Amino acid sequence: MLPTLVLVGRPNVGKSTLFNRLTRSRDALVADLPGLTRDRHYGRGRVGERPYLVVDTGGLEPVAKEGILHEMAKQTRQAIDEADIVLFLVDGRQGLTPQDKIIATQLRKTGRKVMLLVNKAEGMQRTRVTNEFYELGLGEPLPISSAHGDNITEVIELALQELPEDQFGEEEKSDHPKLAIVGRPNVGKSTLVNAILGEERVIAFDQPGTTRDSIYIDFERAGKQYTIIDTAGVRRRGKIDEAIEKFSVVKTMQAIEDANVVVLVVDARDQITEQDAHLADFVLQAGRALVLAVNKWDGLDDYQRDTAKRDIDRKLHFLGFAKHHFISALHGNGVPALLKSVNEAYDAAMAKLPTPLLTRVLMDAIDKQQPPRGGIFRPKMRYAHQGGSNPPLIIVHGSALDKVPDSYKRYLEKTFCDAFKLQGTPLRVEFKAGKNPFADKKPKPLTESEQRAAHRARIRGRRLYGR
Repeated sequence: MLPTLVLVGRPNVGKSTLFNRLTRSRDALVADLPGLTRDRHYGRGRVGERPYLVVDTGGLEPVAKEGILHEMAKQTRQAIDEADIVLFLVDGRQGLTPQDKIIATQLRKTGRKVMLLVNKAEGMQRTRVTNEFYELGLGEPLPISSAHGDNITEVIELALQELPEDQFGEEEKSDHPKLAIVGRPNVGKSTLVNAILGEERVIAFDQPGTTRDSIYIDFERAGKQYTIIDTAGVRRRGKIDEAIEKFSVVKTMQAIEDANVVVLVVDARDQITEQDAHLADFVLQAGRALVLAVNKWDGLDDYQRDTAKRDIDRKLHFLGFAKHHFISALHGNGVPALLKSVNEAYDAAMAKLPTPLLTRVLMDAIDKQQPPRGGIFRPKMRYAHQGGSNPPLIIVHGSALDKVPDSYKRYLEKTFCDAFKLQGTPLRVEFKAGKNPFADKKPKPLTESEQRAAHRARIRGRRLYGR
């Protein structure tokens, strides 16, 4: 099991910047705005041959008793309980604050090993920037710069020296489903994530825009590994005002591209909006397997449920390949069946399709309905093979295939899906026409004897036909 380092501190002391530095990524949103990070954010780092887990947390507000700050503090305390070492960040340019003292007192009570890091110390004298932080009683303050990378490697090596050698091991590399939970703000995405995990893992708050970052969470269910991605809500472009929310939308789009299966969450109590349809279309264009979760189904009467189903069939008709689940994330109703459909969609997206069977299905489809003529020639299809997965890609070889209309292409896609029972994933068909081997060859010039023979043949032709 990999050692876990948890980053803790007041808002805006540079925890997310240090997280990105340690993981060598841009996974955590970074901006000069307090309280940007809210949920626990996990990543993997490495120093030399020693891997470790690093956890970014929201700013710890010890005095918050309710609201979003209180929920952020709960997430931070849960991360501390999982930590092997806590990296407590303070701001070297602001100096020691009363809030730093309260956090230090709380950390001493946890019994965890704590390393005190004085951030933003670039260009400052070591003793001058660290002296006042000895008052916290957490040992020697270590000056670093998250933004510039000063002393970061030395601090991590020092932290890992405190842990036993057998705790370091190679992370397990295995292929397992990644499912992204996406939807508009306040449709219940974080509540659904918590229902799937069986714990209050991410902040679920009755306020649009609670989730700002894409949170990757590994979990196991029935002996199978998964990664679930909680994403920020996506609103219409015209309603996105804050720069931070624009970055959040980009993170959501990246999460869709990174996922194998996308769970699109819509609110049963609202009509299907244009934004729901746009988001579904983006998932479809990305080629990701999809499951539709209609949340907040509890409490609706029969008339409201019939209206919601008609609205979904009318506005999301292009998602006919995806299974629909009517759930209550708050009460857990329908969640186990939802995860079962995720497994089926993942299996369909990653299916291996043998070339002989694909060719046989192609020939049967052609016997049933030939492609229409394109000019004087009818497209001729010879065989098919699989060109990729997630989504399944079928490549059809033949001649004059550039004349095949889109309607026939959709006919083949549906035929392949039905033949191989691919439920929950889109399937793509591409055509590859064979190259004419004589197209680029120039005719050889005739020899003198061949020219004389051709001339005699022309003379005979004139005599026979009078030309």
